[in-house]
Amino acid sequence: MLKKGLLLTALAGALVASSNIKMDLNAKYSASNFHTKGAVQYASLVKDYTNGSVDIRVHAGSALIKGNPLKAVKDGTVAMTDMFIPFTSGGGKVFGISALPFIATSYEDAYKLYQLSKKSYEKTAKKWNQKLLYSVTWPASGFYSQKPMTSISDFKGVKTRTYDKNTAVFVNGAGGNAVALPWGEVYSSLRTGMVDSVITSSSSGKDGKFWEVLKNYTKINYGYPLQAVTINLDYWNSLDKTQQKAMLKAAKEIEESQWKAVIVEEQTSLDELRKNGMTITEVTPELKKELDAIALEVLTKYLQDANKDIKNIFEEYRK
Repeated sequence: MLKKGLLLTALAGALVASSNIKMDLNAKYSASNFHTKGAVQYASLVKDYTNGSVDIRVHAGSALIKGNPLKAVKDGTVAMTDMFIPFTSGGGKVFGISALPFIATSYEDAYKLYQLSKKSYEKTAKKWNQKLLYSVTWPASGFYSQKPMTSISDFKGVKTRTYDKNTAVFVNGAGGNAVALPWGEVYSSLRTGMVDSVITSSSSGKDGKFWEVLKNYTKINYGYPLQAVTINLDYWNSLDKTQQKAMLKAAKEIEESQWKAVIVEEQTSLDELRKNGMTITEVTPELKKELDAIALEVLTKYLQDANKDIKNIFEEYRK
């Protein structure tokens, strides 16, 4: 209660003093990361469109949040954050949709699925006292490993860092052993052998310099998981209508530009992986067929206790 009271007092004081508001945005990844750069661009657009009355300061490397980003924004510990949506699926089942295997098979598919899911994302975010501003996909998730992955038998016993419940179910179903780790511990865990493989994007592999610890990247195109930016509703409601309109305008523009830029980001990242000696291969037809069967099991299990909103998303998506 004390924290909430202090937050409201600070916001009220800001409104009385002037229409100028400063807010901190926690960015999970490093300053060189694709999504962090997008957040910085967003802050710049907001400052421009509000004539400087809203000043968003981006803090890279998760400098402001070490725990659950949903809770941190809900409580007002930080005004804004970006977050890897599937990792926060404990806050709402719908947040796991973008990390279901092989549902989206292209950026066009991923965008369509996002648009159909957006209202449910917004409704869930509101339950957590925050507003969803924008969301952008990561490059397609692939499989980093020491050995080439050509058939389902290659997954047997591999210790794989997964990024949410769905990827864990998928890896275990393929015969591997899913390991949950914060991103900051992945590289050191690969060094020590705690894990020997990772499901993540070409962009993350580039940022993590995975070529130093792994040899192969198989483009299984597991999924197109989303990264979102949200704002605490108390902060949002402290803005006047003009400021809110400007922030939404900036959000729309950065979302559109980042969804285009992610395609370039993937190619740039793949080039960087190759340049540093990593072997990159397409998924074999045999392996893809075997993984598709496991993916169907994951989806069936996911939908068993899904609510009407989620089931409607998939019905619309398949049309």
